[in-house]
Amino acid sequence: MAAASIHLVILLPLLIFAVILSKAKGAALIASYNTMSDKEKAQYDEVALCKFMGKIMYGISFSVLLFAVGEFVEERGLYIVGTVLMIALIIFALVYTNTNNRFKKNGS
Repeated sequence: MAAASIHLVILLPLLIFAVILSKAKGAALIASYNTMSDKEKAQYDEVALCKFMGKIMYGISFSVLLFAVGEFVEERGLYIVGTVLMIALIIFALVYTNTNNRFKKNGS
């Protein structure tokens, strides 16, 4: 029961972050984007990047929810599904964002 509570405590800030990003705010909280110069940032579609990362954060939040539910009902399978989903989402996000300049503005 304690582990499920911890997962739910972790879930709350992840959901808040997902909501902020899906509203196209909080780009400064995205790693590597916040370290770019203003000139480099101008080359990227900040709204599209934020919305995409918001969707990824919703998926990661769902994974953490699966962890909590799995702990609560003592079903290890949910924990495994949540882990696989989280790893798949992270790999997908890394590959998707780093190929074909997907979030660069046209003409840049």
